[in-house]
Amino acid sequence: MKVAAAQFAPTADAAANLAVIEEMTREAAESGAELVVFPEESMVPSDAAESGPVPLHELAANHWPAFIDGITRIASAYGIAVIAAGYEDSGTALPYNTIAAVDASGEILGLYRKMHLYDAFHYKESRKVQRGDTGPVVVRIGDFNVGLVNCYDVRFPEFIRSLVEMGADLLSVSAAWVKGPLKEDHWTTLLRTRAIENTCWVVASSLTTPDCIGMSMAVDPLGVVRAALGEEERSMLVVNADKDRIDQARTVLPVLRNRRIIIGPR
Repeated sequence: MKVAAAQFAPTADAAANLAVIEEMTREAAESGAELVVFPEESMVPSDAAESGPVPLHELAANHWPAFIDGITRIASAYGIAVIAAGYEDSGTALPYNTIAAVDASGEILGLYRKMHLYDAFHYKESRKVQRGDTGPVVVRIGDFNVGLVNCYDVRFPEFIRSLVEMGADLLSVSAAWVKGPLKEDHWTTLLRTRAIENTCWVVASSLTTPDCIGMSMAVDPLGVVRAALGEEERSMLVVNADKDRIDQARTVLPVLRNRRIIIGPR
């Protein structure tokens, strides 16, 4: 299955962001991709609320319904599955940071509300976002079971392993990976590590806003970077994620079968 990762820099204009998503989805479909992955905050960046007159929970209430309607319409119009993220109204002063997965017919396959909030590196996401409690989430797209991962989640191997135990053989990572000392190295290392230790595909997309790194990437089940972008403000990669590579990796590196300690639910 051909999978695209699209990176761009959303602004406070949610309608304009949706227009970019549509244009890049069309480009992905024209390239033959069956799935396109967009970054965290594709709907509107949280900075728009911090620098504007409308608080984030109101932005979520105002724009989330149109965002969902938009990506379902776009997926159906171009015959391609779409994974994209935005802020969903929770009914409280703190919205959810939610990834939506939509199939090529426009049907919503699943919603994943971010479970691991980015309270690290002198940042406090929990002050403005409600932690989700309905994950992890795996959806079926084409021949793949796709695990939905939101940015900071990738730092938690037990979360990723839970997706793999649910059958995920491709991890879709939507991120707003913030710049900073060693952060680019962490991004690359973590994506490759999650692929290697779980012998699965990883396709990751990150924002290219001024505070984020871009560097979207596709990694195969043996940790080989098959495609990667740099800091380009708007760009896309397409990779052929094949099941044979998973079979090969899990034959020569049967780590999932060789486990001796399996951590289950508490």
